[in-house]
Amino acid sequence: MEISILLSSLLVVGALVYSANARKDIRGKTEVAAKINKTEKIIEDNYSRNITPAEGVILPAKWGDLGAKMASVGVIDKIKLEELYAGRGGLNDEEKNLLEGLDNGYLKITPENSGFVLNLLWALGLGNKNEILDNGPMTDKKYGGAGGFASTGGWTLADGDPARNGAGAMNHYSKHRFIVLTPEQQTLVEKVSKGIYRPCCGNSTYFPDCNHGMAMLGLLELMASQGVSEEEMYKAALAVNSYWFPDTYLTIAKYLKSQGKDWSKTDPKEILGYNYSSGPGYQKLLEKIENPEIKGGGGGCSV
Repeated sequence: MEISILLSSLLVVGALVYSANARKDIRGKTEVAAKINKTEKIIEDNYSRNITPAEGVILPAKWGDLGAKMASVGVIDKIKLEELYAGRGGLNDEEKNLLEGLDNGYLKITPENSGFVLNLLWALGLGNKNEILDNGPMTDKKYGGAGGFASTGGWTLADGDPARNGAGAMNHYSKHRFIVLTPEQQTLVEKVSKGIYRPCCGNSTYFPDCNHGMAMLGLLELMASQGVSEEEMYKAALAVNSYWFPDTYLTIAKYLKSQGKDWSKTDPKEILGYNYSSGPGYQKLLEKIENPEIKGGGGGCSV
């Protein structure tokens, strides 16, 4: 009996010691995990601050009255746009100014307005008269005409009936002289557009078959018309792409770091090229990354 009592006591004491140690071990692991998570969050925030700063980036392109001009001719149907954004909380004062104002200053892109800026530039790229739209890949007969692409059929905010294979958008496709370029400026837009890709597909801006490509074309035309240099155009384009595809460029920045390269010191032209910024190029990059945390390509082609 005494032996049994002794054994029972020892088992109880052992269990208590084990339980205390187990709790201590769990608590220690939890604290370590919390510290790791906190460190990773700090690192992630530092990357984000460099790539997509919360305060936004001012682009070297004055918007002026382009929103009002596009609305006046129907490239943007104000009623349709306002109805769309009513379901998203409505247009704020900044967005109303970009749509209706006559003397807007430099465009500023932020995490909050990146989608609205995308839509405005999409309309501009689609509606502005340009040789790239008239005689570039968009009009290649093998594609059956320019109206069947996401950048045209997907633009449902023009006047007219969008249900008829993008008829509303095609009524304005390369029709309006919002921006008139000199031959030198046009040559620059064509050159730079061939060097800028987006992660949602495999084409350059010279073939703007999706909303991001068409929007980038509009931005390049706007910058070229205002005398922006080739170097600054690439820099602005990378900033814009980063807000449109934040996860993608966060991953690219981490990859560059693993290769001993600093995001801020890497040529924007290199990052915007096929090997990093195209859909196929980005997927190949992911294959080089062990256990990549982020595999997304970015947003779709809807308004």
